[in-house]
Amino acid sequence: MRRLIEVACEGETLAATLDAAAGTTGLLIVSGGNELRIGAHRGMALLAQAIAAAGTPVLRYDRRGIGDSTGTNRGYAAGAADLAAAAAAFRAQGVTRILGFGNCDAATTLALFHHAAGIDRLLLANPWLVESDGNTPPAAAVRARYAERLADPRQWLRLLRGQVDVRKLAGGLRRLAQPTPTGLAERVAAALAASEVPATLLLARRDNTAIACAEAWRGRAFDTVRGRVPVLEHDSASHSFAHAADAAWLRDRVRDALA
Repeated sequence: MRRLIEVACEGETLAATLDAAAGTTGLLIVSGGNELRIGAHRGMALLAQAIAAAGTPVLRYDRRGIGDSTGTNRGYAAGAADLAAAAAAFRAQGVTRILGFGNCDAATTLALFHHAAGIDRLLLANPWLVESDGNTPPAAAVRARYAERLADPRQWLRLLRGQVDVRKLAGGLRRLAQPTPTGLAERVAAALAASEVPATLLLARRDNTAIACAEAWRGRAFDTVRGRVPVLEHDSASHSFAHAADAAWLRDRVRDALA
């Protein structure tokens, strides 16, 4: 049965949706960016429905300042109290163990703040690990796109015919030469290294955020984490696992983590 609940959080109220089920292990879905708890293309609502139908309760919530929740939206990096409040409310419904799932910067929120919230297991999809100005894709994604085009003879023919915007090409090359900030990746790596909570990384292989994450994951910051956090990749460019095959793959990974 699906019902709306309210969660108290530092004087504000989080709007949340509970898909009730008989199980005592629950799935807590954290929303990314400024996205509502329903998810892109209703993806999180449909995921919750499918998981609850198999006997696992699911809670989704809107962070403060998002959707029907009160307060000010201070972004994913200020979501620690929201996560802790939602987890406590979930346990008050009879849940004894919690799998935390989030996509993009919701995965980052979980990685950074799961310990204080008492999350028992992490499923992190396409985590946001590279700080950027928000106007262009991460440098790792730009490099991947250029490598793909350089391997395509048709792109060379377009260049010879003058069909390529040289100014745009030069701008992309300049971006590749800029150093990539690593502060956020180092913070996430430190949080995971300090935690004994089992975690799994999910990547949509051709998604820009996932490409940037994969590059950061190979860096020195994650040396102590890499060996104990499995990385599962899905051949998709859909950041939100929006297509039917992508959504089915994600459901299966959630079920595996719950098992």
